[in-house]
Amino acid sequence: MNFPLLTVTAAVPAVGAILTAAVPAARRTAAKWLALLFSLATLALAVLIAVRFEPGGDRYQLTESRSWIADFGVRYELGVDGIGVVLIGLTALLIPFVIAAGWHDADPLETSSKRWRPTQGFFALILMVEAMVIISFEATDVFLFYIFFEAMLIPMYFLIGGFGDRAHSGSDENAAAQRSYAAVKFLLYNLVGGLIMLAAVIGLYVVAGNFSLQEITAARAAGTLDMATNTERLLFLGFFFAFAVKAPLWPLHTWLPNAMGESTAPVAVLITAVVDKVGTFAMLRFCLGLFPDASKWATPVILVLALISIVYGALVAVGQRDIKRLVAYASISHFGFIILGIFAMTSQGQSGATLYMVNHGLSTAALMLVAGFLISRRGSRLIADYGGVQKVAPVLAGTFLIGGLATLSLPGLAPFVSEFLVLVGTFARYPVVGIIATIGIVLAALYTLVLYQRTMTGPVKEEVRTMPDLRLREVLVVAPLIALLIGLGVYPKVLTDIVNPAVEHTMSDVKQTDPKPEVAVEAKNGEEAK
Repeated sequence: MNFPLLTVTAAVPAVGAILTAAVPAARRTAAKWLALLFSLATLALAVLIAVRFEPGGDRYQLTESRSWIADFGVRYELGVDGIGVVLIGLTALLIPFVIAAGWHDADPLETSSKRWRPTQGFFALILMVEAMVIISFEATDVFLFYIFFEAMLIPMYFLIGGFGDRAHSGSDENAAAQRSYAAVKFLLYNLVGGLIMLAAVIGLYVVAGNFSLQEITAARAAGTLDMATNTERLLFLGFFFAFAVKAPLWPLHTWLPNAMGESTAPVAVLITAVVDKVGTFAMLRFCLGLFPDASKWATPVILVLALISIVYGALVAVGQRDIKRLVAYASISHFGFIILGIFAMTSQGQSGATLYMVNHGLSTAALMLVAGFLISRRGSRLIADYGGVQKVAPVLAGTFLIGGLATLSLPGLAPFVSEFLVLVGTFARYPVVGIIATIGIVLAALYTLVLYQRTMTGPVKEEVRTMPDLRLREVLVVAPLIALLIGLGVYPKVLTDIVNPAVEHTMSDVKQTDPKPEVAVEAKNGEEAK
């Protein structure tokens, strides 16, 4: 029997969550180190998955299949393609940084009238989210995927509502109310999407007779599964709606700024850099794989929604006064690019979209975590409360700048490659859409540079005059992320070699080929040919 590597990779953080939660309340430091240890062990297993994965091999590798609920055709089926491998790697990589960055975020406050939840609970919830996200990237049984797609909402709800941002201008009561509102809004939006998806999952079983992604896609390809056009479209819409809420895609995005604004910076990273990627990943794996004809039918509308997300998110980010809400709206714009690449239906677009998921995770983590360090020093999220920080904390300002430049996709940094591929892939099939999408690039430069100018340059405000620079722990959190942003910007081939074969399979699912460029060349006989 083969070693169940995928199961173990998801089980390790789950076990770590249980053990961390069981640590006595008086031993907070031990709980932190235990959580960090289990997150590093999960990272080691994710690296092992990447090493054992063969890009030129079978579509789904390291597969596991066991009967689970036999009467309903539900199986415990796991498998990873190249897209799943890189996203598992992203998740496992970011969680240790999230834990290290939030080292003191759940410590009790002596001056507060209300004590925070036990410190060990904070780190246990983070590990539980990691376990559920990883198994979502691994699941090839639709029902199994659905269970963890929904279950991750529970620990996220408590992380947002129970361990919110301490940098709140109002009273303790007002801050608690804002956290509660953000957590409930997050939960309700995603639960509604999940319930609609559940109806579609049941409908899929009625049509296909099982929940196996591999069996259904094989039957579709062989022509042995006849799905009526209207049925396929309704099922597609049920799946897509849930994924669009999670992604988040305009106009289903409004929960994200509240959730990120009221969360601690590490939890905000967990939301947008990790959890939200499950939505865009599922569009590639399930929407295009299970409903290829309906995906093509819905493409024009989805492209319009993606364009609105790109431009709207960037425009609203320009006018933000709150640092974390600015990053949230910037993420909405970036998710628009990811969805645009997926539904451009070109190999460049889908490869770019997958790379964008990874690179957005790295760039947003770098920017948001440094912003969190900044906010913790001043105790305010308002941009207007800062100024001249680069003169008193140059390392903090420098890392903040690099994170911001990565967010605007500066050439030489990792997000540039992914954004370039998305735009090239979109131009190839939908040139007008590609042209409009470039507006987002201009606006990204505007909101990023204005943010830096208002917080880091100019006269030193009295409140930041004694602000300390980054400490060793904080440097150890940010430095590897910046190194990865530079390394993957210079040499993205390490990811594209893994991703491209999986994208080819997805393109085959939807029966699409890349448009051939029509370039006029001079024939040997002097006549113009195409």
